[in-house]
Amino acid sequence: MNKQAKTWSNWSGSVKALPKQFVAPSSIEDVAAVVQFCRREGRKLRVVGSGHSFTAIAASDDMLMSLDGLQGIVRVDKVARTATVWAGTKLRALGEALFSHGLGQENLGDIDVQSIAGAISTGTHGTGVSFGNISTQVIGLTVVTGRGEVVDCTAESHPEWFKAMQISLGLLGVIVQVTLRLNEAYKLEYESRRLPLADCLPALPRMAEENRHFEFFWFPYAEPCQIKIMNMTDKAPTSRKVKDYFGEVIMENAFFGLLSKTCQWLPRTSRAISRLSASQVPVGQKVEYSHRLFATKRLVRFHEMEYNVPAEAMADVIDEMRGALQKERYHVHFPVECRYAKADDIWLSPAYGRDSAYIAVHMYRGMPYKEYFAAMEAISLRYEGRPHWGKMHTLQGEALTSRYPKWDAFQEVRRMLDPDRIFDNEYMARLLP
Repeated sequence: MNKQAKTWSNWSGSVKALPKQFVAPSSIEDVAAVVQFCRREGRKLRVVGSGHSFTAIAASDDMLMSLDGLQGIVRVDKVARTATVWAGTKLRALGEALFSHGLGQENLGDIDVQSIAGAISTGTHGTGVSFGNISTQVIGLTVVTGRGEVVDCTAESHPEWFKAMQISLGLLGVIVQVTLRLNEAYKLEYESRRLPLADCLPALPRMAEENRHFEFFWFPYAEPCQIKIMNMTDKAPTSRKVKDYFGEVIMENAFFGLLSKTCQWLPRTSRAISRLSASQVPVGQKVEYSHRLFATKRLVRFHEMEYNVPAEAMADVIDEMRGALQKERYHVHFPVECRYAKADDIWLSPAYGRDSAYIAVHMYRGMPYKEYFAAMEAISLRYEGRPHWGKMHTLQGEALTSRYPKWDAFQEVRRMLDPDRIFDNEYMARLLP
């Protein structure tokens, strides 16, 4: 179970840490033993999935636990359309495993390398005005608390604990199993097209309501946007491996990676390359089972900040961002990703109590991002913005407390389940002192 400690880095390379000890348990009993040891010895413990958060949320200079030894399906109820899965299961593998039982998740994000526990702990989401984030699909959790106790938690058995655990930031315990509410496996028809931003913004409410899934990518300094929509269909899947490989791997990754390197070497080319990228947005349609369509390959590494604002504020925020970019001329060529999500009642969910728009800004790894991110963050905060927990932001302590009506209730559950704060790290202690 113990492995030699070495330098750990997240996916983007923005965070590095040197834990004293690295553990990879293979059973619930192993997890409980580690937690009990940490509590007894006064050690600190953080849990890591795929390291796809852009912050130091998983970093540890003491003990780091990987859940890679806890993967796969535990049990499936096809009649009730539920499944219990090990917390370390990666979303890509989970999609195929559920599909083999004729089941699928109702919605997913556009990256599928995360573990299911990491995805729900940070509030990972997809897009669609009828769907909440992935945590809203959770109906049960098995957690090893900071006391070293194994708890099976549902909305019925522990209503307040459950609302805190659905998005817990890894502060209440180690999630070891997750029970999900599912759909029968279904197909989606995907369409990508270009639309001028001037036409896109007024049409946002209509496009969001008319499509099961709708998002758009706005390229700074360019007029064309990429519109992505997906709707359920009975059509047969389209087999286009060569075309998809060329579009997703060659154009969207290899070619875009080369353009990104150019921007790094010659930052003044960023505006021209943003316009070039917008002009090359792929246009087309395809049909596939849902879990194979939600995610896209992300081989070009970047830093990301994402804010949740009220859904009705989407167009105004984008308009202000566009004005700031025209004024300051930041060297950025990555598109701004814009999605929607339904309101929920999860205590630390950015979508708590409001239908939401999520707006994400990116910067190629190796290029300066702080001034650009700070300007975009300031705009989001003027619209009651709440940061995505797995993405970069500068808020902490009181600045966060005022944005979450159930903040104090979460902290009370935290005191009950982790009285010794063994799940703290330096970063989390600043966010939730």
